[in-house]
Amino acid sequence: MRDSERALRQKIIDLCLEMNRNGINQGTSGNISARHGDAMLLTPSATPYEELTPEKIVFMPLDGDGTDWSGPLKPSTEWRFHRDILRARPDAGAVVHAHPTFATTLAITRRAIPACHYMVAVFGGTDVRCSGYARYGTPELSHEALTALEGRTGCLLANHGAITIGSDLDKAMWRMVELETLAKQYHHSLQLDGGPVILSDVEIAEVLEGFGSYGLQSRKGASKR
Repeated sequence: MRDSERALRQKIIDLCLEMNRNGINQGTSGNISARHGDAMLLTPSATPYEELTPEKIVFMPLDGDGTDWSGPLKPSTEWRFHRDILRARPDAGAVVHAHPTFATTLAITRRAIPACHYMVAVFGGTDVRCSGYARYGTPELSHEALTALEGRTGCLLANHGAITIGSDLDKAMWRMVELETLAKQYHHSLQLDGGPVILSDVEIAEVLEGFGSYGLQSRKGASKR
């Protein structure tokens, strides 16, 4: 294994641990993948993150049928949508899936996140969509996820959790943190009299234009508030 691949595998492990430390995920319910040439590196199924080593990260070709993986442990049960997203989205170098509390609460209600805050533009449009429901690990869920991600870099999964993508692992994780923050803000605003005031499409278009000149969406972990 080359040093660059080992470093990428270790980065996946480090972010899994970070994801649980900061409350974005609980237990082993989340999974992370990264593009590696014509393949992806993916967390294995049902393995505590503290027990992961670079050798235990799964290697899976992107052009395969999911049976041609290699490694000592089985791939995550969600390998299919990781593979299909990386196949369909050349802009994606990494995929993060987790069950953050507020994002998942909204997903349980099958509610999209509207433009309640200008940071919704981080996800490429005027909202963060919620997908239709399909059972975990199925081709149907993969289809629903890809539909919800069309023109977006994050989505909610109905009665399930959330997905974010990025050009690399850091950006995909940054978006997951931003998504949970946005979901929490929206959830709290729904409790107040009158509810949230939603920004218009024109206002979000202005934010997107500003982000382009500021370079927000290309910067790791940066946001101008």
